[in-house]
Amino acid sequence: MILQALKEYYDRKAADPESGIAPEGFEKKGIPFLVVIKPDGQFVNLEDTRETVGDRLVAKTYLLPRSKTRTGSRSFATTFLLWDHIGYLFGQPEGDSKAAKQHQTWLDSLKVLPGCLTQDEGVKAILHFYSKPNDMAALKTHAAWAECLKLLSCNMTFRLAGEELPIPCRPAVQAVVRSSVSQQVTSDEKTSDEKKIFGRCLITGEYGEIARTHGRTSINKDTKSLIAFQKNSGYDSYGKEQCFNAPVSKSAEFAYTTGLNTLLKSKRQRIQVGDATTVFWSAKTSAFENEAILFFDEPRKDDPDHNSDAVKAMYASIWSGAYVVPNDDTRFYVLGLSPNSARIAVRFWHVATVKEMGKRFKQHVDDLTITHEVNSNPALHVRRLLHAVAPLEDDDKLPPNLGGDVVRAILECLPYPQTLLQAAIRRVRAEQSKKDKRTGKPLPNVTYERAALIKACLNRSTRFKNPQQQEELHVSLDPNNINIGYRMGRLFAALEKIQQEASPGLNATIRDKFYGAASSTPVTVYGNLMHLKNHHLAKLDSIGRRKFFEKLLGEIMAGVADFPAHLRLEDQGRFAIGYYHQMQDFYTKKNDNQ
Repeated sequence: MILQALKEYYDRKAADPESGIAPEGFEKKGIPFLVVIKPDGQFVNLEDTRETVGDRLVAKTYLLPRSKTRTGSRSFATTFLLWDHIGYLFGQPEGDSKAAKQHQTWLDSLKVLPGCLTQDEGVKAILHFYSKPNDMAALKTHAAWAECLKLLSCNMTFRLAGEELPIPCRPAVQAVVRSSVSQQVTSDEKTSDEKKIFGRCLITGEYGEIARTHGRTSINKDTKSLIAFQKNSGYDSYGKEQCFNAPVSKSAEFAYTTGLNTLLKSKRQRIQVGDATTVFWSAKTSAFENEAILFFDEPRKDDPDHNSDAVKAMYASIWSGAYVVPNDDTRFYVLGLSPNSARIAVRFWHVATVKEMGKRFKQHVDDLTITHEVNSNPALHVRRLLHAVAPLEDDDKLPPNLGGDVVRAILECLPYPQTLLQAAIRRVRAEQSKKDKRTGKPLPNVTYERAALIKACLNRSTRFKNPQQQEELHVSLDPNNINIGYRMGRLFAALEKIQQEASPGLNATIRDKFYGAASSTPVTVYGNLMHLKNHHLAKLDSIGRRKFFEKLLGEIMAGVADFPAHLRLEDQGRFAIGYYHQMQDFYTKKNDNQ
């Protein structure tokens, strides 16, 4: 099903002349450096095609003959058509035995090029270049040569002086590639060819030449195949090795691999959360295919304003009730991938309609919605949420599977992983006394992101256990919530606010010392805090404020006979929400009175 859906995506894109997807036999590849030569092979220049995008250099992309999968001890025995990395073209690094073998493979491949290619002016120029040692020496003394050597497996090729495109992009070369694709055997008459195996494709059901190995895909800088079999590892059967025992035609293999690689390079249909890379697409052209990223997107480092207005508008429309879930029954696919030791691992695979998926995304945003300061960015992207619960704000310290599990929970409308709630509560407690490094002023520990996350975790868990109860915790302060954890959080916020007004400008409040104990073992600290409260109330100059706080404390404590000895994890989360809601309510009322 996954491979069929990816092939369908490729076929849809290939039918659109404006999509720019690579035709069969080709691939779009970045070439950082081009060796510019004259028709007689004379070296002219070493051209750096890279451009600065954000904080990195990105190579210019060209439509080149497709690369081949190289595996095993004799991986150096195969090269690409008129382009490859620096080891093949120039035997770099010098003195490396593998690079020497790669370069010899490259030179041997030039000797067996078909006649229709050797008559091309550009290909002739390459052959002339390798017959002139002085030109090779001139290349290696060029100022940009050192930059080539810095890049691991730097892809390179040649360009004729005066032309815009590299030699592999010349019409004669591309015609040979198209011809080789059209000549793939599809009849029973040539099944005796010992170098090829033909059979029925598992994806299309058509008869054709079977791909021995499948193309590779880059996930988190790790390049592996989605489908791969190792020789002599227990997967061989009926005398068939590698991918011959799971027959996929070369045409179908190219289509699904190119479709997947296109999605992975997309800025609108791919998200990266932790070690999980997620791509999504629809069976037919759909506006939601491009809008779905808005539920997850965050500004990219190379484009801080990317989609910011669209994201804010999306969240605002959902909160106001103006957002309309697309009434579209088109199939919508979501594929989660992560690197593994031998091949790419499928983390999750979901198929639903656009309408169903839209409802799930909207539910995720609804669950996160919580009151916040007016100047806060309302859009809570998955990565922003995970960053808020990462130890020392280092995303690498999060559990490796957490990001993928969160995305999976969103897609399936399941409770968020328990580890997410635990991480949020840990960070709240760990940062109870955190200060601004520049000003020295206290920073909130129950931040907007953490409060939204804790609320969403608790509400989803409650709904999963009891579908009739849609919402346990509200968007803003809920005076009718009698949960002991929620009440204790409100009480702690009230006591802290009283202290702040009694002693303005404090660099440390009761939160710095007592938040952790108050949220886990209330009975150990609240007796002392209630005693301190009397001292703080006495210092208030305004009798009105004193009466306001006394009334508020009475409302919060109504019906509470004693402070609990211990709060379980979920109630510690409710404590955080009660504290957050009450603090937000204090400042909301203050702003309203101004």
